[in-house]
Amino acid sequence: MSGMASAILQMHRSFIRIHALSLAVQEGEVYGLQIRDRLARYGYSVSPGTLYPVLHELEAGELLKSRNRVVGGKNRRYYKATPRGCEFLLHMKPLIRELADVLLNTKLPCD
Repeated sequence: MSGMASAILQMHRSFIRIHALSLAVQEGEVYGLQIRDRLARYGYSVSPGTLYPVLHELEAGELLKSRNRVVGGKNRRYYKATPRGCEFLLHMKPLIRELADVLLNTKLPCD
């Protein structure tokens, strides 16, 4: 993997973390396939091999909590944002807004 591809993948995972956490806040409780489908609406093509480690990292950081539930005879893990996860997003909102403003209003030499 090239340096550029590695950097893109690393940044992509950061965006996935924030999106997944915000979906858990918006929906109250979501399972992995729902998160993957919603992320696809935003242009992310996320494999289970990328998504589930991200969800587990968010859970280990106490930003998400999960529970198992049997649905249609299948075990499904549901994720919910914790109060800490909500506080994290509250902290990130102005930073993301400022970053978006700067990036979108900057003429890049490669544009």
